[in-house]
This record gives sequence, C-alpha cells and structure tokens, in this order.
Amino acid sequence: MDFQVVVLAGGASKELSPLVSKEVPKALLPVANRPVLSYVLDLLESSNLKDLIIVVEGNDAALRVGGWISSAYHDRLRVQVAQVPEDVGTAGALRLVANRLTASDILVVSGDLISDVPPGAVAAIHRRHDAVVTSLLCTAPISGPSETGSSGGKDKTKKQGRYNIIGLDPTRQFLLLAAAGTDVEKDIRVQKSILRAVGQMEIRADLMDAHLYAFKRNVLQEVLDKKDTFQSIRQDVLPYLVKSQLRSEISANGAPLSKDGLNENMASQNSQAWLSQQRIGAPSCFHEAYASVPNGSTAEPGRIHKCCAYIASKDKYCARLNSIQAYCDINRDVIGEASHLSGYSFSAQNNIILPSAQLGSKTTVGPQCMLDEGSHLGDKCSVKRSVIGRHCRIGSNVKIVNSIVMNHVTIEDGCLVQGSIICSNVYLQERVVLKDCQVGAGFVVTSGSEYKAESLSKKEKSPSH
Repeated sequence: MDFQVVVLAGGASKELSPLVSKEVPKALLPVANRPVLSYVLDLLESSNLKDLIIVVEGNDAALRVGGWISSAYHDRLRVQVAQVPEDVGTAGALRLVANRLTASDILVVSGDLISDVPPGAVAAIHRRHDAVVTSLLCTAPISGPSETGSSGGKDKTKKQGRYNIIGLDPTRQFLLLAAAGTDVEKDIRVQKSILRAVGQMEIRADLMDAHLYAFKRNVLQEVLDKKDTFQSIRQDVLPYLVKSQLRSEISANGAPLSKDGLNENMASQNSQAWLSQQRIGAPSCFHEAYASVPNGSTAEPGRIHKCCAYIASKDKYCARLNSIQAYCDINRDVIGEASHLSGYSFSAQNNIILPSAQLGSKTTVGPQCMLDEGSHLGDKCSVKRSVIGRHCRIGSNVKIVNSIVMNHVTIEDGCLVQGSIICSNVYLQERVVLKDCQVGAGFVVTSGSEYKAESLSKKEKSPSH
C-alpha cells in the first residue's frame, strides 16, 4: 500500500505515574499481561503494514522498547526505533523523524491505542479522496468505575479536554471542524467559507479522535517545517489543516504564500466567486466537486485541500490508554466485552487460568479474570474481574476485586485489594486493605495498613552531583 508507518510510543508518561517508570516505560505497560504497544503492532501487522518507525521518548525507554521488539517481533516486522527527547509533543516527535519519511503517504498512530479498527480501511479512504489528512474517529468510550468497585484512585484527569467537537459534511466523509482540548472550553469559530461551501454541517461531540491519522507526506512536512511552534497533532496540526481547507494556506503546487498565509495568485482573486464555483450545488462541495474530477485530483491545484474522516462502526472497539482510569477500563474490557483482543482463548467459565498457575483449596476465580503463568493462590481466596500477572505469590483468605496485579507481586494472608493497581515486585504484608489505590513498583505496604484512593510509590532518588 506504500504507506510508511510512524508509531508514537511515548516515554515515561506523567499521567500514568506511578505505573510507569524508567524500568517500565508507557509502551511496555501491561494490558491483560501484554505490553500495550503489542496491540498496535499486531493491528498493523494484520493490515500488512510492516515497515515501521517507532518513536520513543527518552534514551532508556528507547533501549527497553527496542529490546522488547527485537525479541517479540523478530522476523515479523521491519522496525526502526527512533529516540527523541522527552516532552517534545506528538508534532515535535514527528518533526524530529521527518528526514526518515520517504513514502508519499504516512500513517501515524499512537502507541497507546487499543482497537480492532483496521488501519488499512483508514488508508483506503485517504487514498480514495486524495486527502491531505484522514483521521480515525470512534464512538467515545464511556469510562468510569463499575458498580462493584472503581479503579481510578486519585485520577484527577476528568473528561475535560478528552473529548472533541467535530464538524462533518452531510456525507460524513469530510472533516470540516476539529476542536480539541482547551479549545472546547472557549467559543468555537467556524470558517464562513466552509459553511458557504457545504451548506450545512453536522456537529458531533460523541466522537473520539483515536490518534490514528493518514497524512500526505509533503503536506505534513511542510506544516511541521513552517509551523515550528506546533507541538501536538490533535491540537495544532489537525485543526490547522481543517481550518485552512478553503484558504489554501498549504502551497501544494509550490506557489508562494502571502503574508496572511494565502496563496498569492488566489488571494488576488474574488474568493466569493471562487467559492461559488466550488459549491457545484452543495450540500457538499468536497464530495461533488471531486466526484467529477478524474482520479480524485484537484481541478485547480494548490487552491484547495481535503481533510477526511473515517468513522468506525459502533461495534468496533477503540480506546486510548492515556490516564489511570483508562488503564483500568481497558484492562477490564480486554478480559470482558473485548476479549477477542486479548489473544487468549477463554475457558467455559469465561476466564483465563494458565496451566502453570496453582489454586488452593476453596479458592475461586470468577469470570472475566486472568491468572498468568507460575502464580500461586492460597486457600479460600476470591478473585473477581481482575488480572493477575506472572509468578505472583498470594496467601490465604485474600480477596482481589476489579484490580490489576502485575508480575512478581507478593500478597500475604488476609489482604483485601479492591479497585486498585499493584505494580510489579510489590509486597503487601498481612491484612492490608487497599481500595482504589495505585502502588508503584517495589513498594512495601506494612501489615494492617489501610489505604483508600492513594498513590503509593518509592521516592525517586535525586541524582548526585
């Protein structure tokens, strides 16, 4: 398909502290006991997209992610791992690897996407309409705690800034408005030229930008070059391309830009007359104007560019691991309603207990649970709607509900863990009670302690000078 793929895998995401660390960068954070990045890589592989540039923030994270890929995807994918500084933003990361981009079209995908929407479908729409950008939009997930126990703890990331206001043409193929993040809190302005051209616009607030985009490479590189302050694809690059669709700020034919960003030979024309030509009896100038042009090429090069949307059907799963609450929700879904994404076969009891795991007398593991290899549970334990990693040692009379327990965790007798995330190598001594907590790697919780909605982690040692 001649698409080059860039996977933006992040680094040590602050939003996911204390789950991520130098030892476990975001890309390797386990979802149903598999690194989150594996879900994107498997999805790309299934669409025969195997030439990848994986961009990782920070040298340590890049080394760890590269080592894991070499082991897990040997002979399956052709991967370049590119290390960029931390906190450069998604657009900044693309800018730093722009010299590696050679294909005519680029597929950019976030490494924290968990989805079964085929990227090839987005790529096909992009090519069909000769778009400068095509964005995957999915029904926004309803996140939050389940009735029997939450999994958020002190996750302060409310829904503010997580949703988008999207404007679509009547055919729902073309993206006419994209407002994200803080813009949603302000008055949203719509270009008059776009409204004139399409006649009407459908405004949607129930769609999530999945952070999977197809770009025309030359346009993407031009924007990144000229707009060197742009840091975010979703908040800077995409809105800019959408707003400039009928203003021709992108000089696709190489003509110079005027000071106000318009192509000079167009700026001198009567733009109202030009727009009326483009309408061709709206409702959708984009759809009608290009339907009559061979091969989807523009009748007047450099005068207009198109931004498209691919809206996934509601039966498709699509979520991004961009908060602690999302991490809990996605783990719950992948061993629940979206179990086809897990890569495992579930038992008749609708759970996964690997053969090397051992259960004590009168211990029950309910539906929508996963118990990985080498883990031992003592007598009279109860596990409900939870994921337990590899080689955990769990004592007797332990209750684990709506929780995620990573690898090599020790939980002594009489503990209650509810709505919590327990990172690798944690030690819970006897009779600990944790509700809606996150416990960072290697932390020790002393006997009889009770915590609710707390984030517990080792203090980072300051580097010595």
